[in-house]
This record gives sequence, C-alpha cells and structure tokens, in this order.
Amino acid sequence: MKMNKNSQIENIAKSAYAAAQSLVSLSSDVKNDVLHEMAKALLKNKDFIIKENRKDLKIAKVFLDRLRLNDIRIKEMARSLDEIAELPDPVGEVIKAWRMPNGLWINKVHVPIGVIAIIYESRPNVTSDCAGLCFKSGNSVILRGGSEAINSNIVISKVLQDVLKRFGIPEAAISMVNKGGRKAIDELLKLNNYIDLVIPRGGEGLIKKVTESSRIPVIKHYKGICHVYVDECADLKMANDICFNAKVQRPGVCNAMESMLIHSAVAVRFLPGMAKRFKEAGVQLRGCDFTRKIVKWAKPVTEADYRTEYLDLKLSVKIVDSLDMAVKHINSYGSRHSDAIVTENEDNAKKFLNQVDSACVYVNASTRFTDGGQFGMGAEIGISTDKLHARGPMGLEELTTYKYMIYGKGQVRNA
Repeated sequence: MKMNKNSQIENIAKSAYAAAQSLVSLSSDVKNDVLHEMAKALLKNKDFIIKENRKDLKIAKVFLDRLRLNDIRIKEMARSLDEIAELPDPVGEVIKAWRMPNGLWINKVHVPIGVIAIIYESRPNVTSDCAGLCFKSGNSVILRGGSEAINSNIVISKVLQDVLKRFGIPEAAISMVNKGGRKAIDELLKLNNYIDLVIPRGGEGLIKKVTESSRIPVIKHYKGICHVYVDECADLKMANDICFNAKVQRPGVCNAMESMLIHSAVAVRFLPGMAKRFKEAGVQLRGCDFTRKIVKWAKPVTEADYRTEYLDLKLSVKIVDSLDMAVKHINSYGSRHSDAIVTENEDNAKKFLNQVDSACVYVNASTRFTDGGQFGMGAEIGISTDKLHARGPMGLEELTTYKYMIYGKGQVRNA
C-alpha cells in the first residue's frame, strides 16, 4: 500500500514520537500529579462522557454491556488512574549492577519502550487504562479503538489530553486515531520508524490481522482457552468450588475456564455433583464418552470444542488417566493463557507448574485471578500469551524495556 507522506496517520505517529522524547525527563512526582488530575477530570466530565457514550449505544447492536458507561464505571476508570499513580515507577529502576575488573560500572536500567500503538475493541474504559499505564511508564500511546465506541473514546482521550496541556506536556503523548477505518490501521502498522510496539486487544480476527500486517513488533493478547485439571489427589470439595468459580463467576472473559479435565480415578465421585451444580447455573456440558456415561445429559464433545473459547456458559469436559495426559492435552489444545491443577500432591503440583506451557499456571486456585489488579499491578494493558518480551498480565514494568548505562574513568579497550 502506497502511503501519503503527509497523511494524518503519519503526522499522529510523528507527533507521538516527538512527545515520547519529552516524557523521558518527567519525574515520578509530576507523572503521579498528572494521573491524579486525569482521574478528577474524568469525574468532573462524567455527564458529558455518558452523553457521548449514549450515541455509541444507539448505533451498536452487540457487546452493549462492554460498551456502556455509567457513574459506577467512570468512577472505576478514575480509581484506576489513581491506583496507577500510587504504583512504583519502574522507569530508572536499576535491574542489576556490577563492576568489571577494569573498573567499568555497568547498570541495567528500566527505560520506556517509546511509542506504543494499542488497537482494541468495544470497551471505552480501555482508553483511560491504557493511556494511564503508558503515561506512567514514560511511553507515548496511539489509541485506535473500535468504531462502535468512537464517540466515547474521543471524549475520554480529549479529557485526558486537556490535563496534559495544563501541565505543559505535549498532547500527542496520548493520541487517538478516530478516522480512516481499516485503512488507518493498515497504515499505522507500517510506521515502524515512529512506533516501537503494537498491542492488539480484541477478537481472534483482529489479532490475526494485526500480526500478519504489522512491520512493528506485536505483543498478542490472544484468546483464553483455560483449563482446570482435577487430579486424583484433589480435595474434591475444593475442586468443585474452583471449577464452578472459574466457569460461572464471569464466563465472558479470557481467564474463564473453557475446558475441565478430570482424573479417571476420581471422575465417578467428582463429576455427578459438579455436573449438577453446573446444570443449575445453566452451564452446557460437552463431554468425552466416559463423561457422557456419568452425565447422561452432556452433549458429545468434538475436537473443535477443545479449541474453542466459548466466552459463554458452555464447557468441554475430558476424563484422563494420568497427569501426563492432562498436561499433553493442555499444551496441545490450550492458548498458553491460564491453567490450573487441583491437587494435594506436591510432586504432581510441581510437575504441572513446570510442564504446562502457559503464561499463568495455578495450584489450587481459580484461573479467574489472571488479572493485573488481582496480581497487585493496578490496571493492565491486557494478558500477553506471547513469550517475548512480556508474558501474562501487562502492567507498568512490562511496558518498559532496558538499556545498559556504563560509567567509566577513562578506560579504553586494548584487545
């Protein structure tokens, strides 16, 4: 695709790049003051934000709950910014330092990544969360929200930019791309001279498109096909509560359980009561042959089911004969997001932790805890299912890279 050198998208990227240079010199105190003022500004302008949000709701046909803003949700957005302000600033933190025999003092130090483009769908609260996290970590951010939330995103970003302006900070530190449709995204993904990282948040189609089209490094926040494995050494009451929470508490999110694995030694004791509880909660079960012998109303499971992120009250079930079979199944069908084992056997727990290749691996806890807030990281950019450079919930530290700062006293290399 041939790009216009004077296009709006390229100008936004250039301005964001220039703004990133000025953010490097901001002190933690200034950044925190700005974030607190942003929180106040959201609350002060909540009526106008809700008014603009209603315009989006009138047009949208799906995901209305994700899209809707009200007093409570705007208060949550403001609280998130206040919480980010209270978190330790990773920028400038020395990760490691050592002195060489020649006297060189080498420091490995957290620094901002630079310019981050975030492409996302539906949830307008993502606009303020991502802007706050990127600002605190010293990065400029270019936000490209979904067209279904265009009015909400524009007003939220404008409120935040007005605070930057009051502090004499370039407004381009928080930029919003609100025109151009898919062509704007295609152009954005080619601006590797100005943008250092792209983070897509949304459905599988969006993430695949961004990954395939981008000239810029991408951190994927892919689907969550999460498992809970009930081991032969499990406390079955604990397993019942964990599995129910992982599936039912909020089924439409990426850290909800989509597949339940049960050791054959406990299946007959565990599954009838678990299935009854699920049925009462409206959960549809899709099980293997052994499962369907125990739970007559379960539908037959397919290979496609094991690879499906339902985001709904549906659950695939498989009975396995060993921990090894459970691990193999998870590594074959999972999305490297979050998986759990319920067991009282320490060796089985260690084996599961070491061999399951996922960002977050749990022993005796629900997968629903995979969340920046639950991990004490404040808000999050999302859950990375990549291995480089960030994995799992992405908070402030994950929005930095590092550089080596070396101090000498006239040393020169002779060999």
